[in-house]
Amino acid sequence: MSTSARYWREIPQRYRLEAAKCTSCGKQFFPPRLVCNGCGGREFEATKLSDKGKLATYTVIRIAPSDLTQQAPYAIGIAEFDGGLRVTAQVADVDFDELKVGMPVRIEFRRIREEGEAGILCYGYKFVPVR
Repeated sequence: MSTSARYWREIPQRYRLEAAKCTSCGKQFFPPRLVCNGCGGREFEATKLSDKGKLATYTVIRIAPSDLTQQAPYAIGIAEFDGGLRVTAQVADVDFDELKVGMPVRIEFRRIREEGEAGILCYGYKFVPVR
């Protein structure tokens, strides 16, 4: 997977945890989008996503794609935040047998991967358990 322009464009919203809230129906999107899939609206207001949520589901990846083989095995989860917004991310700093649906988690910014011969570091968010 190469570093795409989309990844770099979305960094400001990701680091600020900035979601978009449709001004017509109130549905939230993270990262922000241009058209609401709920009502077709095109006007949004910026809203800050809470950094705390609950794990809605998860899975453990044991055979990873080629650019993540060094991290395998690792857990991926979907966490639900205020307003029903769901976000997908890697779950870090937890033993697999401790994972459970409903577990409180928070978002932290961490290194996701290193790309290419130049060693470009890509950062993003991961879930960590709230203890």
